[in-house]
Amino acid sequence: MPGLVKAGISFVNAIPLRRFLLIATLLYSIPDPVLSQHHGQQTASPVLDKDKSLSYSQSVIGETPGNYQLVNQDRKTVSLNDYRGKPLVINFIYSSCYHTCPVMTANLKGIVKVAREAVGQDSFAVISLGFDAKTDSPERMRLFATQRGIDFNGWDFLSADEATIHGITGDMGFVFAPSPNGFDHLAQTTILDAKGTIYRQVYGDSFETTALVEPLKELVFNRHSSSGAINQWIEGIKLWCTVYDPSTNRYYFDYSIFYGIIISLLCMAAITVFVVRAWRENGVHNKADKV
Repeated sequence: MPGLVKAGISFVNAIPLRRFLLIATLLYSIPDPVLSQHHGQQTASPVLDKDKSLSYSQSVIGETPGNYQLVNQDRKTVSLNDYRGKPLVINFIYSSCYHTCPVMTANLKGIVKVAREAVGQDSFAVISLGFDAKTDSPERMRLFATQRGIDFNGWDFLSADEATIHGITGDMGFVFAPSPNGFDHLAQTTILDAKGTIYRQVYGDSFETTALVEPLKELVFNRHSSSGAINQWIEGIKLWCTVYDPSTNRYYFDYSIFYGIIISLLCMAAITVFVVRAWRENGVHNKADKV
């Protein structure tokens, strides 16, 4: 119990008061995660309130998390700001999980492959964050990744101390609570933009490919790019012409849209030429009539 009190104090110190009050309201309806005894039997596992959890998770969209210090699978210290400059996908797991987290990671692995084919191999980064501070050591996180065939190319598996975990999960809108079977938690994947601002929340252990790739398309093929008018035009074409084919679970560049634009422009040019010629011929006839 003293450990829980210490963790609670760290949690309060790590996040703003407004956000803490939101979490306190959310957690009010959750049973005590510490098992109690009643006639020699354990009570049921605590269950998170789904609606309140999702509401809190959505409330942080548009906010920028703090610059937390974390440790990767190679025991190298990294900061959250190190990942700025391109979109970042953050997935929340714990290494001792034997059901939801492995399924979610396997699903994410397949979608990341599709996303890299669609928007570029190095156009975004991925983090799997272990939120079980007592168990998720760098070695455990590395083992979890290798068992699922993750090659660490642009995908880091991070861990941190308890205070940092409470701070970063609070900033990300991720809610979890200990239970007899491990943890009750949202199956949440968070997308940050290149400036480190929370852009989208994706839910479920087996979410659809488009749920992740479409937001990444919007961020990578940025319509408000400051790199010049030509680049903006090219990125706009990529955004609208890169489409998803559910039959193959792949994205492809739809040239028919591009061709349609060209044909439309040619038609407009032809109509313009016809109108100009008709106007000129009409003018010549008028002059001839006057003569």
